[in-house]
Amino acid sequence: MKPARDGKAGTSAALMVFCVFTMSVLTVLMLGVGAYRNMTDLTREGYGERVGLAYVWTKIKNGDDAGMVYVTDFSGLPALCIDELFGDALYRTMIYHYEGRIYELFFEEGLEFAPGDGVPVIGSESLAFEVQGAGLIRVSAGYESVLISPRGGAGIARAGRAAR
Repeated sequence: MKPARDGKAGTSAALMVFCVFTMSVLTVLMLGVGAYRNMTDLTREGYGERVGLAYVWTKIKNGDDAGMVYVTDFSGLPALCIDELFGDALYRTMIYHYEGRIYELFFEEGLEFAPGDGVPVIGSESLAFEVQGAGLIRVSAGYESVLISPRGGAGIARAGRAAR
């Protein structure tokens, strides 16, 4: 009789199965970590652009009076301009891209400011505004883009108006 030898073989086989199982679990976990990392990187990449576009869309829809939303030039930068009347005074909100961020600048018409005087809203690779036909504005940030139709589409015709 040789039961001791069979016991060692059984123990060795069990240990081998355990090692194979452990390696399989570790491999699956490593693949999962890689997939998770890729997904978070993709999500992080476009975050500023998506939030930036949502921000611009919201600003247009909240301050959208007939003829008061237009694309202009602000110190050599393309900018979206939203004019608002408060009493007899005209106030202007400028939204533009400067030094890797989307900025907003709110001021009374007639005052002069530089791009660095605005308030940074969120980081973004780029921000561009393009006047399209039929009173539409295409707003692009990075690889993301949205087409917005302000209520007062006639205001788009003032696209050449310069900011002060």
